[in-house]
Amino acid sequence: MKKETIGIVGLGLMGGSMALAVKEVCDGCRFIGYDHNRRHCKEALHLGIVDEIAESLHSLEMCDIVFLAVPVDGIIAIAETFRPRHDRCTVIDLGSTKAKISRSIPEAYRAHYVTAHPMTGTEKFGPSAAFTELYRDKVVVLCDLERSGEHQRRVAVKLFALLGMKLVYMDAEAHDRHAAFISHMPHALSYALANSVMRQEDPESIVALAGGGFRDMSRIAKSNPDMWEDIFRQNKANLLEAIEAFEKELGECKKMIEQERWEALNRWMSEANALHNIL
Repeated sequence: MKKETIGIVGLGLMGGSMALAVKEVCDGCRFIGYDHNRRHCKEALHLGIVDEIAESLHSLEMCDIVFLAVPVDGIIAIAETFRPRHDRCTVIDLGSTKAKISRSIPEAYRAHYVTAHPMTGTEKFGPSAAFTELYRDKVVVLCDLERSGEHQRRVAVKLFALLGMKLVYMDAEAHDRHAAFISHMPHALSYALANSVMRQEDPESIVALAGGGFRDMSRIAKSNPDMWEDIFRQNKANLLEAIEAFEKELGECKKMIEQERWEALNRWMSEANALHNIL
């Protein structure tokens, strides 16, 4: 990858890891960071995630590539005012919902944007959580790519391929429904699990008895509430459908236990085992 000037808006886990990953495939690229959290700016500079901090968001409009790695409501707000200043500028948003973001980008600048969702992350956040391998071997969903300019499409496809990602192409509306079931609903369940346990058990019992299963299922409840509030809000209808589907399955499980239908319960659990054949 040739030398480029790359802007990173949002210097937490996703943005910081993107900067570190791109540095691995772009020798000589210059990285300019921007974050409303000044502590994150200082930390990102100290950790070598970016080379300098922009004084304003609009000073990144001259960059060759700009990554938007902020909560989804923030991406929409940025898209309304961010104006790329040359034809080759490529703006790639990394939001977890896509339909509202794709629709919100002004038509005059839509060709500059690539709406992408890297299917990766951890429960940690902030610049110190960033690491180079976050994106390697992970799926990235590119949505409504026909609305992006030819140059911008080439840049995004080449860049994500260089990062070792698996590219999937999808309509933004379809993406949001699939993401509600596969990503967003599990986060809602993890928050619910954590709250239900904490409201029934004292901390000492949780520490003493929590095994690997509970830790695995509750891990993502440590995720940033501000970020996930935005995601839940933007994907409300799809998320409610996913939660209702889960409630139906959980209700069936409850009935079988209440009625002591153990063979039926065993079959139900065996059906769930088939998921491991897919994953």
